[in-house]
Amino acid sequence: MAFWWALIVIAFAFVICKFLLMLIPSNVPSIDVDASDVIDDGHPKENSFIYIPSRRQTDKVQCYEPATMKYLGYSPALKPDEVKERVAQVRKSQKVWAKSSFKQRRQFLRVLLKYIIEHQELICEISSRDTGKTMVDASLGEIMTTCEKITWLLSEGERWLRPEYRSCGRSMLHKTSKVEFHPLGVVGAIVSWNYPFHNLFNPVLAAVFSGNGIVVKVSEHASWSGCFYVRIIQAALAAVGAPENLVEVITGFAETGEALVSSVDKIIFVGSPGVGRMIMRKAADTLIPVTLELGGKDPFIVCEDVDVPHVAQVAVRAALQSSGQNCAGAERFYVHKDVYSSFVAAVVKIVKSVTAGPPQSGKYDMGAICMQDHSERLQSLINDALDKGAEIVGGGSVRNISEGAVDQYFPPTVIVNVNHQMKLMQEEAFGPIMPIMKFSSDEEAIMLANDSKYGLGCAVFSGSQRRAKAIASQIHCGVAAINDFASTYMCQYPVAENCFEFQQSLIEALYGLNVWDRLRALVNVLKMLTEQNSAAANTKR
Repeated sequence: MAFWWALIVIAFAFVICKFLLMLIPSNVPSIDVDASDVIDDGHPKENSFIYIPSRRQTDKVQCYEPATMKYLGYSPALKPDEVKERVAQVRKSQKVWAKSSFKQRRQFLRVLLKYIIEHQELICEISSRDTGKTMVDASLGEIMTTCEKITWLLSEGERWLRPEYRSCGRSMLHKTSKVEFHPLGVVGAIVSWNYPFHNLFNPVLAAVFSGNGIVVKVSEHASWSGCFYVRIIQAALAAVGAPENLVEVITGFAETGEALVSSVDKIIFVGSPGVGRMIMRKAADTLIPVTLELGGKDPFIVCEDVDVPHVAQVAVRAALQSSGQNCAGAERFYVHKDVYSSFVAAVVKIVKSVTAGPPQSGKYDMGAICMQDHSERLQSLINDALDKGAEIVGGGSVRNISEGAVDQYFPPTVIVNVNHQMKLMQEEAFGPIMPIMKFSSDEEAIMLANDSKYGLGCAVFSGSQRRAKAIASQIHCGVAAINDFASTYMCQYPVAENCFEFQQSLIEALYGLNVWDRLRALVNVLKMLTEQNSAAANTKR
């Protein structure tokens, strides 16, 4: 008995000591990053003008706000020789960094985390200006996901890079077998424009923590923000004594990306399947590892035993998440015939209340389409469906466009009578379009969901968890959500007028570096929730 009491006392003492250590603020240095040239203070800048699209130049990447077409500046389009020179510089620095300790690498992550939490509004504003997304969308998709990545690496990263011992088999019982993990060298990443902050930080964090150097080619559609964000990374590296040029961002077009693929030790690509194929072919020349994250055409399956109004709301959020400036959301909706009419009616009612518009006010989930020709492509997909018998039954509107903004928005659109002979059901739209199709049985729903060349994710809704899981397990995709959507990537949708302020406090409560800051932020979160509930109660009276 005394033995068990001793164990309990030791365990209790351990918990108390760990809690007391949490009360001690982390010794994490602050960094200063010059943002004077990216802050929009409302005053006219020198050479400020509205960007007029022209024939693509090959020597520079023109940058502009998609919501207003306001000119932001330009970045150089690097030539192959310049790319190889950047990679060579990173390679020299990586040889030094490969010998760094995990303690130093963790400190680098903590410096980044501290800066991100303290400068959430600046980071989100830059992302919003460069892509047209709302502030709350940027907070959830850029800040929270990046903070989660950092905290995972802090707690789990070293464990997954430790040497592993393996069985040698019966004939070699007297031997020892160990697997060691060593840095690759210089990683190359070519990332997409939809989340410029997270898409840059995501490969950088993993590469640097595992002892590599990295060169990231940011999209020509989001080069302005990428060139600022890399300053944060480089300042954090300098703060922990890392060698210069360990992380570089390059800008340019296709030849810039091709030169990067042929110069590095591994390539990561996020983008379209067509470009992914070209990268694989190019990587075959040097036989380097390739990681590709390509398009999506996620199915959203609704069984007849669901709460229709609730699932309709989730479905609209899923469709809006697949807007021109967001990540790929649900793009095909399959609804059981018994609830088809009620589901469509509920969706149309919700969508009609949704407004597509500029991100300045932060109230819209829809922002500007980042690429100039994307609206035309979305319209062509709809036109093809209409020509083949589909029907538009509901759509949002484009209104309240602020003075100086441009009409570069695509309204949420609900379309029925669709089938798989239509391009809209086979090609990635990456836009706020909801094509809804009936099914009669679970087997038919599974067959329809699998009738696609894409396999990113899916969502299945049913009153029976067992049934939903059985359906999802037969769909050929990487990620499946049961009675939820994008819970693996966090659903992105405004929740209130003060949603961005709510997000700021929530992020600090979850990821703050010391317990006092986290407790203070938690109090703010609870206060805002209380105020929101009180307001809702008063409205109902």
